[in-house]
Amino acid sequence: MTIFTAFSDGRFDLAGRETRCALGKGGVVEAPDKREGDGCSPLGVWTIRRVMFRPDKGGTPLTGLPTAPTQPTDGWCDAPTDPAYNCPVTLPYPASAERMWRDDDVYDLVGILAHNDAPVVPGLGSAIFLHLARPGYVPTEGCIALSRSDMEALLGLAHPGAAIAIRRA
Repeated sequence: MTIFTAFSDGRFDLAGRETRCALGKGGVVEAPDKREGDGCSPLGVWTIRRVMFRPDKGGTPLTGLPTAPTQPTDGWCDAPTDPAYNCPVTLPYPASAERMWRDDDVYDLVGILAHNDAPVVPGLGSAIFLHLARPGYVPTEGCIALSRSDMEALLGLAHPGAAIAIRRA
């Protein structure tokens, strides 16, 4: 299994090459203590389930992982009391849901991580993704963010079973 590691001080181990990443604005927290909306990245090892990509902003990424193009109606439910919590949904959706087709480019490439997905526990955190970093590596809402070139390099090395570890520095 290939494991790429994000450290709480913003370092990222990309198969032996150190680069930068952004993590949650609330820092890192033990996975059982993660809560919806806390802005923290959960410590642990999270398998990359699949990759979503904006087809209008680049072709299918070169990767051994399953891929799917993002559609303008794609969303991700972040309402802890909804039965679709931490699952993909079609927008518009009656409960709170994050839009996956965004104008700010951060979801042009998205790795769907296995955080809180088997089984889903309401309130334990949703939409913990691997996505593209904002300029200056602005902290995320709990996700891991990389530059586009680093994301593409990671995806090129990734195969089923590849994972992201979030660790304290």
